Order: sequence, then C-alpha cells, then structure tokens
Amino acid sequence: MTATVPAAPGPVTRRAAASIPGSGRLLRLELRHNATLWLLPLAVALFWFNGYREIMALPPMWNLRAMTLQNRLLLDLAVPVTGAAAWMGSREGRRRITDLVDITARPRWARQLAAWTATTAWAEAGCLACVAVVYVMTARQAPWGGPLWWPAAVSAAGIPALTAIGFAAGAWFPGRFVTPLVTVAVFFGLGFGTQAASGDHSYWQISPLTAGAFDIGADPGVGTFYHYLPDLSIAQVMFTTGITLGILGALGLSSAGGRWLFRLAAALTAAGLAAAGTAVALAGTGRLDPHGMIVIPALHDAADSQPVRYQPACSRTAIPVCVHPAYAVFLPAVTGVVGPELTEVAGLPGAPARMSQVAEVYQQEPGNGIASLADVPGASAFILPHRVPGQPGVTSAEFAGDLEDTLGLHLIRDVILGGSRPAAAADPSQAELAVIAGSVRLDLPAGDPGVQKLYGRLLPAPGSQADLAARRFAALPPAAKHAWLVRHLAALRDGRISPAQLP
Repeated sequence: MTATVPAAPGPVTRRAAASIPGSGRLLRLELRHNATLWLLPLAVALFWFNGYREIMALPPMWNLRAMTLQNRLLLDLAVPVTGAAAWMGSREGRRRITDLVDITARPRWARQLAAWTATTAWAEAGCLACVAVVYVMTARQAPWGGPLWWPAAVSAAGIPALTAIGFAAGAWFPGRFVTPLVTVAVFFGLGFGTQAASGDHSYWQISPLTAGAFDIGADPGVGTFYHYLPDLSIAQVMFTTGITLGILGALGLSSAGGRWLFRLAAALTAAGLAAAGTAVALAGTGRLDPHGMIVIPALHDAADSQPVRYQPACSRTAIPVCVHPAYAVFLPAVTGVVGPELTEVAGLPGAPARMSQVAEVYQQEPGNGIASLADVPGASAFILPHRVPGQPGVTSAEFAGDLEDTLGLHLIRDVILGGSRPAAAADPSQAELAVIAGSVRLDLPAGDPGVQKLYGRLLPAPGSQADLAARRFAALPPAAKHAWLVRHLAALRDGRISPAQLP
C-alpha cells in the first residue's frame, strides 16, 4: 500500500486577492438594503426645521453661519443616524441568525464593518448635503470672505462616531428597545454635554457641538478681523475619530475572528482610546485669546493669529464711517442712526476726519464670565455692537438703540469734552452735559442703574436746568446744532457758557 499525500493548500495571496471583489459586493448589498437610506428624508427635515431656518435667518456672514452650523447639524442628525445605526447593528441578533451567518466564509467583524460602513456612508452623504446647501446659499449672499471648513469638518467627523456608538450598542445588546434607548442617550448626551463647560480650560469644550469659546459662540467679531483658529476644531476631530476607532476596535474584540483579527482590533481600540484621551487633555489646555477664539498651545500655529487684510466699506457721510466688509450689510443702518451726530460735529475741533471699526477685545473671567473691552480711546475708532439684527432675539430697533448708546454717545462725548482734556472729561460743566444729552437720542429707562451712573458724568440730572436746556437743544435740526457749535464750542469747553445760553 502507498500512503496518500494530501494536496497542499493554494496560495494565500490568491485567496486574499479574491476576497476584495467579494467585500465590494457585500458593501453594495449593504448600501442597497440599509435603513439609513430611508431615514435620510427625516434627517434632512429635522435639520431644515431646527437648524437651517435659524442659520439662514442670520446675517450673511461666514463665521456666524458656519459656527451655528456646527452647533446645530450634528444634534439634528443624531436621532435618525444613531437610531438607524443601532437598528442595523442589532439585525443579526434581533432576527436570531447569528449562529447561521457565523458559518459563512467571512468573519463576523468583517460583516459588521461592511454594514457600519454603509450606514456611515449614507449618513455622511446627508450631512455633507446639508453643509453644501448652507455654504452655497451663504456664498451667494455674503458680501465678503469665504467658507470656514473646520466647523464643517467637525460635523463630518462626528457622523462616524454617532454611527459607531449606535451600531455597537445594537450589536452588543440586540433587541427592539435598544434603538430608542441609545438614540435618546446620545441625543441628550450631545445636547447637555456642552452645558458642563466652564471657562476656557474646560475639558468639556471637546464636545463637537462647541464652536469656539462657550460664552461667546457664534459672534460676528470672531473669525472676522483675525483668522479663524482651528485649534479646538483639530482637537474635536481627533476626539471623534478616536471614539470611532475605539468603538470599532472593541466591536472586533467581542467578535471571534482569528488571532490576527483580534490583534488588529486590539490595536484599533488602543489607538482610538489614546487619540480620544489626548484630545480631551489638549482641550483642557485651551485659553481664550483676545479675539474670542480658543488657543491650544500644542496645536497652535502663530501664523493663524495674524490679522486679516481687507478693504473697508465706507459711507459717504459728513464724516466717513468705515466698517469691515463683512459688516457692509449693516453700514446703512449705522449711518442712518448716527447720521445726525456726524452732521453735527463734522469739521469741529477734535472731530475725527474718518471713523473706522476696530476689533472687540475679549478677556476670560472666573467661571464662564467673559469681559468685553469695548471702550476704545478717541473718536476715530469704534466697535459695533456684538448683537446684530438677524441673530435670535435681536431686532433692528435694539441694534439702533445699542448704536446710539455706544457709538453716538462716545462720538459726541469725545468732541464736546475733548479727547485730550482729561480734566474736563472728569468734571464736565452743566452746559456741556446739556449739549451731550441734546445731541444724542438716548432711549434709556430713567431708573436703570447704568443710567444713574451717567448723571453728572455724561447726562444732566432729570429736572435740572441743564436737563431743560438739553431738551431745547435736542429740538434743533443737526445743521443748526452744527452752526451753533462752530461759533461757541471753544467757549463751551472753557466753561463760559451756561445752560440758559443754549439755544
């Protein structure tokens, strides 16, 4: 008898190469039979109802809309995306076919990754479509600037993390109730995760919904005069990517698939946890810079802190008012409010030849407090109110009142009291107070504590002789006020005019 020698196995490389087309076919099957595809209309509807309408109601400024998009998009997509992923992840366990499909040629982890990839692909397509619509509409409306890609990148990187969480929960705890449970947990976790942030060193600002400093958020002045800093966005992308890799690796560890697959899953889990932990640690080193953005020293590039070059948009008023081109849509409102004051003081000694908008300066205070150093020296520079029409709760009337209380009042104060006369500014005469009050159309409640502090410094006391003189002076047209100040400003500053002598 002769021994029979078994045939040698075929080359491993041929089998590996043959598995690539099979993986493609499996992915195409998952794409065609994925629950996320049927939930995309719901996801888009949720974004339109909760996020898109608010975003498009904002002024056409790239920073406002891009930062608000980051804050809204991922939360709007969380429910349908996480729910669909959990449903797909629990498919085998829910249908009780785990033992049946385990005898197939492909490891369980490979099948799960194919289903997760298809789920993520459809969800990512919906996310990018929402970003594209907002950015295309903003590009057609914005008077200046270009797209801010980092807020969009954070939202796009958050989608795989949502699907990984939902898919893993469904795979580990298959059942009909896991989908609503994990969906509710993710939604409220995302929504309330930002509320725990405290100050610029908070680890909680790693949340992908946090666009910039917590108590500033989407502000017209952030990323306008200076480049938008990507430091926090980089840490957030690192965090969501780490979460995704860690969960997918843990999913592989729980699926029996051979030694090399186990090692690969362990490596992915370790890399993901390391990336996520590093990102959280980096977020804790952040600090608020003077321009309202978060600086992370290990990720910061000094070139990003340079001011943006721009050609200002200027008005054709008695004193030209120049604003950053991103604020050009507000220039008519600005000149419409302070136009009478510009006509009144144009050409007077101490009046500026041109007024230019400058950037607001921010400073972190204990807790979540942020101080805005909005007062600028001299009458030639000004800061527009940080709340502009179009933002939630801000009307054109409120914007006009803020302009009059700040820009108009400071302009008249600096011209009448003289910016180079500290002594006069500290102790103005009653006639000077009457002229200031008669030149500025303030609409402030008399009992307000802030108004009480102005009496004797910028405004006359109610019912006083200077207050009556201010009412007479306010009734004059701007041209008549200008003519009187041309003749009497020097005497007014020297204290040689009494309130009774005002016209």
